[in-house]
Amino acid sequence: MNVNVYDFDNTLYDGETLVDFILYYVRRDIKIWKYIPKLIVIAFKDAFHLFSIEEAIEAYASFLEGYYVKKTDGFAKAVVDFWNKNEKKIKPWYNDVRKESDIVVSGTTDFILEEIMKRMNIKNYVGSSIDKDTGKFTRLCFLENKVKIFNELYPDCHIENFYTDSMNDKAMMDIADHVYLVKKNKITKIK
Repeated sequence: MNVNVYDFDNTLYDGETLVDFILYYVRRDIKIWKYIPKLIVIAFKDAFHLFSIEEAIEAYASFLEGYYVKKTDGFAKAVVDFWNKNEKKIKPWYNDVRKESDIVVSGTTDFILEEIMKRMNIKNYVGSSIDKDTGKFTRLCFLENKVKIFNELYPDCHIENFYTDSMNDKAMMDIADHVYLVKKNKITKIK
């Protein structure tokens, strides 16, 4: 089956979800403040594509293991409130091209993605996953791992059109028939 596949951050969503969520959460829990310097470094490296998969896992690990595990119960309500405030950042152009068969493949964690995917009525999506008990990644949907995960979860799908904001997704671009680069609300066909 031919499908359209979308990255999420800076493609369908105007921003970096994890950064926005942390900024949202910083105002609600001062215990996260001790992680801010490390999170700023992570955000910088992520924005400028200075990570390998292994480095990204290690960089996020101390935050996730030290903070996330202790807060999972409170995160569910926070995620709903976060999307109540940030759903408006979903880019309007998507409504013009959306199809029921669309698939979102994102590095964003699935516990944050789940709520907005329900609101957008997107049934097929995959993100990074975190073990709630340990805070360790069970799946990192990043760089070439996106292709591996996509092929494992959607083996009968062929990417007709792929939308992204970043050359970080080169591996996904390589398996798509057509590629569209998204900058804000401007969409440019590059393949």
